[in-house]
Amino acid sequence: MSAPPLTIAGAPGSPYSRKLRAVLRYRRIPHLWVQHGSDDARHLPQPRVSLLPQLVGPSGPGGALEARIDSTPLIRALEREHPGRSVRPPDPVVAFVDSLLEDYADEWLTKAMFHYRWVYAADIAKASAILPRWRKTDQREAELRAFAEMVAKRQIDRLWVVGSNETTRPLIEDSYRRLLQLLDAHLERSRFAMGARPGASDFALYGQLTQLAQFDPTPAALALELAPRVVAWVDVVDDLSGLEPREDGWLRRDALPETLRALLVEAGRVYAPFLLANADALAHARERVECTIDGRSWVSKPFPYQGKCLDWLREERAALSADDRRAADALLARTGLEALFR
Repeated sequence: MSAPPLTIAGAPGSPYSRKLRAVLRYRRIPHLWVQHGSDDARHLPQPRVSLLPQLVGPSGPGGALEARIDSTPLIRALEREHPGRSVRPPDPVVAFVDSLLEDYADEWLTKAMFHYRWVYAADIAKASAILPRWRKTDQREAELRAFAEMVAKRQIDRLWVVGSNETTRPLIEDSYRRLLQLLDAHLERSRFAMGARPGASDFALYGQLTQLAQFDPTPAALALELAPRVVAWVDVVDDLSGLEPREDGWLRRDALPETLRALLVEAGRVYAPFLLANADALAHARERVECTIDGRSWVSKPFPYQGKCLDWLREERAALSADDRRAADALLARTGLEALFR
């Protein structure tokens, strides 16, 4: 008897929900999609921390239904629990590169997503109108309007937490433009970030770009202008259940293309200095992260979760064999990312 399908409680406007659903589709893992906050989600168990997405399955004690969160650990757990059609390269060095790009997309590119959505008037208007209506499309209009106003105020008030402010605005926007052009150049020669088959980093990039390149008006217009290939790629990655991946489809450690290296350099240019400054602020219980990124001032609140992300990346590198660690360090040399592991 086959196991019952997993359930994702998520939302179309959540890049991490879209990321996880696309992984499940590609890996052909049976699942149901439930809109978070809808009546359909009322019967589901709740996680200790209410974040999206929530993956519900028989992973609790004695096979009890349990709601798990956090897309990256969930993707790793699914690798252990469901064999075949992996999104993790078998070469540990290439897998480490995949982890670095996944983390960059999840934790840096999301700053651009949040920034554009809650800074520009047209983007605020669309997000305020649509995001609350996904929960209950049949809710009374007066109730929806009140909820929409509450959501918009709450998110705009959180801009400082994410790192979006007048000081960081040009840095965030320039980094997004570069990412579009660099990813466009890489996808011209490689079907996915990790080669002829997608890695976890592909789905992380896809998740953020479902919002930046498709939903929010201001960054979507930039994507269409600068990188229409990327816009089309996001549509394709949404459902890769029909893709038959080749076992040898991964990039090779001894032949990483310069276009992928350019993406690593971008992550080292902006994300690495933030991670280090954030870790320093957390270690010294400072209330502000203040540093220079790409020759410009950065100021934000410390982000404890991103402190954990740095720890996890360091642990993955430390777990490599001595030879693999040397190979990984050679690949990262002069990208800026090597600073994370000194």
